[in-house]
Amino acid sequence: MANEADRASTRVRLPMEIWVLVASAFVIAVGYGLVAPALPTFARSFDVGVTAASFVVSSFAIFRLLFAPASGRLVSKLGELRVYLVGLLIVAISTGACAFAQEYWQLLLYRALGGIGSTMFTVAAVSLLVRLAPAEMRGRASGMWATGFLLGNIAGPLIGGALIVVSLRAPFLVYALVLLVAIAITGLLLRGREGVGVRTGEQAVVMRFADAFRHPTFRAALTSSFANGWLVFGVRVALVPLFVVEVLAEQPSWAGISLAIFAAGNASTLIIAGRIADHRGRRPPLLVGLVLCTIGTVYLGFTTSLPTFLAASLLTGIGSGLINPPMTAAVADVIGSRARGGPVLAGFQMAADLGAIIGPVLAGAIAEVWNFSAAFAVTGAVSLVALVFWWRAPETLPGRDTSTAAQDVAAECGRLDEGPPVPLPDAITPVEPAAPSEPSEPEGPTSRSR
Repeated sequence: MANEADRASTRVRLPMEIWVLVASAFVIAVGYGLVAPALPTFARSFDVGVTAASFVVSSFAIFRLLFAPASGRLVSKLGELRVYLVGLLIVAISTGACAFAQEYWQLLLYRALGGIGSTMFTVAAVSLLVRLAPAEMRGRASGMWATGFLLGNIAGPLIGGALIVVSLRAPFLVYALVLLVAIAITGLLLRGREGVGVRTGEQAVVMRFADAFRHPTFRAALTSSFANGWLVFGVRVALVPLFVVEVLAEQPSWAGISLAIFAAGNASTLIIAGRIADHRGRRPPLLVGLVLCTIGTVYLGFTTSLPTFLAASLLTGIGSGLINPPMTAAVADVIGSRARGGPVLAGFQMAADLGAIIGPVLAGAIAEVWNFSAAFAVTGAVSLVALVFWWRAPETLPGRDTSTAAQDVAAECGRLDEGPPVPLPDAITPVEPAAPSEPSEPEGPTSRSR
């Protein structure tokens, strides 16, 4: 019977609204990739040093981190779609303004303001995914959304490199225009649909960060989000190019190739991880992904040849792809489709941003004082800590909870009562209904034994 339920689930298609968010994610990522190659060079054109040029890039991430709590509150008060569109508009205006910057401080200011808009639409987009995706398809929805971003990040720099030949200011103008088109299309297609996840006659409540933090699965998600930011957005970009040149004594171009191989490994498992998370549970792909990330990251620091280094990059990319969709789906399970989780999602995003900021600095210092092997080993240890948290966390896939800890907070998180009960084998006797008018969901044998 469970197999029949799985087959029936695979025949259900993602709602149109999810595909709109996926397409928007691709467009946004393409635009980000457009300006990424041009930004440092454009900053240097104002006759500033390398540090100042790099700070233009960092200012975007810093403002994302600082404004994340406010973005969560705005989502809770104004609704996801409004915050999503306003965030995109801020990024469009600030990016377009960068093209007309006449001094360094102007470019720095405009780029930093873009970080505010970025965190607004990111928090709002994930909140929309939580509320619009059916509970049994959250893993696949998260996987498709992440894939849209990944493919956009691959295509964007290729287009941006061609635009730089025309002008250093051209990528900023093109990105601003693309975002305006995305705002118009997204606003039109999603208008009036952000409340699909709320049942008729019910008002969406706001889940506080403190309430979600009581759930062990959310605490595990915070640690894995921090570890993912540390590795994927921090150490991978900051240390891999230096390792290729200084340790392996290879050309800098091989660093770009290794990053592309990492992205290929990531892309190969994102959608698969989402399907496994929806059919077998959130924990299996997460645990495997964290194991691969730990092994691959530590192995990176001990490679002595280019082939083994590229193999380690591929292994780490595969592991990272297995982590993201089930991790986001698990956070969505904790929030539930009937609640607005702006503050919760803001904290979840901040964990990744903190990892991306702290990781390169600390790992870089370790590499400078000791060696690169120690730096990558510490990064692997961060993933190992997240693995321990997930090993102890309960399963949150609706209908398959395996821990009394999940049941203790289920009423607050609003996920165990979502959707129809999952069919169980005939040998398992379901619990008697709590009330004649509303049957309760059957419990598995694990919960009874405890």
